[in-house]
Amino acid sequence: MNWDLPAPFTLDYHVTADDIDGLGHANNAVYVAWLERCAWRHSGHLGLDLAEYRRLDRAMAVLRHEIDYLAAAYEGDELVMGTWIMDWDQRLKMNRRFQLVRPRDGATLLRAQTTFVCIELSTGRPKRMPSEFIDGYRCAILPAPAAPEN
Repeated sequence: MNWDLPAPFTLDYHVTADDIDGLGHANNAVYVAWLERCAWRHSGHLGLDLAEYRRLDRAMAVLRHEIDYLAAAYEGDELVMGTWIMDWDQRLKMNRRFQLVRPRDGATLLRAQTTFVCIELSTGRPKRMPSEFIDGYRCAILPAPAAPEN
């Protein structure tokens, strides 16, 4: 697959009739649900699932989505979503990128970036990331590209 960045965490999707809107393609809101599902699965893969969030009284909540819808998905399409954690301040914010690809023709259907902020679940207020988040997400941060040699 032609990923924008190396080594994504990936999740497969199958476009069903329930995903299709009145225009005959996957509804934009479905793409947002796919972004969320992919981010959750990746966090769970890193040991930071909903149960752990609740235990720690912390969560990474969406602050902002930026989505470029590049091509439509249709009923029956098989798709693969890739995600990468791009950067974080190890205090409150983390940025995650996404790319949605249709393997049969190699088309990228979507590119997105989501900014998350750490909150305390019991109050809903921004709160510093616990050490478990720092340890868990650290292994998934995409390394910065090497500086070009002169």
